[in-house]
Amino acid sequence: MDFSNFNAAEQAHMTKIIEKRQMQDFLRMYSNIVEKCFNTCVNDFTSKALSSKEDTCIMNCTEKFLKHSERVGARFAEANAEAMETAQK
Repeated sequence: MDFSNFNAAEQAHMTKIIEKRQMQDFLRMYSNIVEKCFNTCVNDFTSKALSSKEDTCIMNCTEKFLKHSERVGARFAEANAEAMETAQK
């Protein structure tokens, strides 16, 4: 985003808002990963440690979720770039 037309205080304020939003998005994604993978993979509560099967499931679930999020983010960036290019014409 271009904040060059804002004064220094306004730029700092906008940067702070963006950073806060990014942190909220990260925490939301992390919470979603934890909830989804826990509900999918953990089903034996007789031990406080994860079984090797649960551990493998958690690792695969997390990896798949992160790859999916990365791919969606890349597609969103491509669509956004196309929209910006179209708007400039």
